Amino acid sequence: MASRTRRHRWAAVLGATALALAGGGALACPAGAASQQVDFATHCIPPAIAGIPPIDGTTAAKIDVDNTTPKVGDTVTVTYTVVTPAASNPTDLALPADIMTPTGKVTLGGAQTGAVTVTGPKKNDPVPGKGAFPSFSMTGTFTVTSPGAITLAPGDYNIHTSYILELDTPCTVISPPAPVSQTITAADTTPVNNRAIRLGSASGKPGDSVTVTGSNFTPGATVTLAGRAGTTQTADTATVTADAQGAVSGALAVHDKATTGVVAYEGSAWSDTKGAGPAAYVVVDDTPVPADSQKINTTVTAGTLSMSQAGDTVNLAAVDFGKGGFSRGSLQTVTVKDFRGGAAGWSLTGKVTDFTGPGGAKIDAAKLGWTPVCLTKAGSPSTCAAGSPGSVGSAGATLASAPNGTVTGGEFTVDARLSLNVPAFTPAGSYSGVLTLTLT
Repeated sequence: MASRTRRHRWAAVLGATALALAGGGALACPAGAASQQVDFATHCIPPAIAGIPPIDGTTAAKIDVDNTTPKVGDTVTVTYTVVTPAASNPTDLALPADIMTPTGKVTLGGAQTGAVTVTGPKKNDPVPGKGAFPSFSMTGTFTVTSPGAITLAPGDYNIHTSYILELDTPCTVISPPAPVSQTITAADTTPVNNRAIRLGSASGKPGDSVTVTGSNFTPGATVTLAGRAGTTQTADTATVTADAQGAVSGALAVHDKATTGVVAYEGSAWSDTKGAGPAAYVVVDDTPVPADSQKINTTVTAGTLSMSQAGDTVNLAAVDFGKGGFSRGSLQTVTVKDFRGGAAGWSLTGKVTDFTGPGGAKIDAAKLGWTPVCLTKAGSPSTCAAGSPGSVGSAGATLASAPNGTVTGGEFTVDARLSLNVPAFTPAGSYSGVLTLTLT
């Protein structure tokens, strides 16, 4: 009797493990925006106690959202549905209901990067022996922080089962990122700043006053007039009050010989949302040259923001017609030179067309993914940051960037590992797409 009970328990463990590998109950997916079902290679590792080797298979999944046109600051609900798990029940044992709890990640790309944690309820229908597993769904939320196109792709998932034993089976994307299943477009809610200023003159001697007039400030607001030396505010300041129409007018005495411009702003400190300027202003240094001396002047001329690339063709590795899989290669190296000076950073983005082949066959642009790398040349004032790994697609994604700062500039080398997820039985032949890089 004890031997029979032990055999039943081990069969139950094996069955629970198989469920963990392949998924669980059919959970309803909420109605929402249309999404694209995508396939990706998956590596699932069952608990060691089950004695089942890892399973490499193909997961079919889709991502749905409750709002495809959110505004910055909105919360978006995400539903990750595993439509077809990587395996079916390998045992003759029927599996009971409600033993599985799934969790996972949804990968964000494009205008906003990161990962969304999603979870599913402990609910699944019974699964017959040797039977196929139904789909399961997981939900989560994220807050939109950036305007523009945001891509969503299925990520890793884990199945926790509670049947005789508590077991976890992690399933990972073999070659991340998985293809993009959903794209949303977030609107920018930042109010437009129409504040503007004009100067009565573009230059003056040390201590001269310059007339500053402005428009579109908040009626009745206290507005600070200040000198700027590059991006640093000088000690030369004055305050005025905006009238009922939001207009300002006042005089600013400029003493600092390093002054390059004048700004006006509401509040206790400068901000892009409540400020205007800088308007160019130069202090003419008329200090007499001492006897038997020579005054020596020089100028540092601002350059440009530019990029160059090592070549214009990338050849990815071939894949088999019957198997498909990831066709891999490397981006031709891009060199970014920021010789402008000033405070502005830069962003290098890319977007790709569909890959077209023989007889009108194509591979969707969303199936091209990249893992960016960015290196900063020694001595550069700025430090570049590589974009997040993910799908490129026709909506585009960030390859690399450098932030705004007090002093910016430098030379940067940008690369990326490329992977094109080619579906099995894609018609044989050569395929080409065009990746367009934009530096701003």
